[in-house]
Amino acid sequence: MKLQMHSIHFDADRKLIDFIQKKADKLDTYYDRIIDGEVFMRLDKNDSNENKIVEIKLNVPGKQFFAKHQKDSFEAAADESIEGLRRQIKKYKEKVVLAK
Repeated sequence: MKLQMHSIHFDADRKLIDFIQKKADKLDTYYDRIIDGEVFMRLDKNDSNENKIVEIKLNVPGKQFFAKHQKDSFEAAADESIEGLRRQIKKYKEKVVLAK
């Protein structure tokens, strides 16, 4: 799946981008009609440790999925976001199958 990566207020290293791409590619096993997506990695300006935000948008025919999580590392935030997307995709797929 083609993902556009955007890092806001910092430069993401290749290791982080590859990590997120690899995790997101696993979503194809749940729903094979994912067209593409966008990932926004953002540093929040608050003083707490949990200042890393990952937002992921996925496009499928006729619908868009979105997940956003804030954690103390980009990897943890990406994991949570992808898990949220996985749940949304499974729920959507069950509805689509039941509608047929």
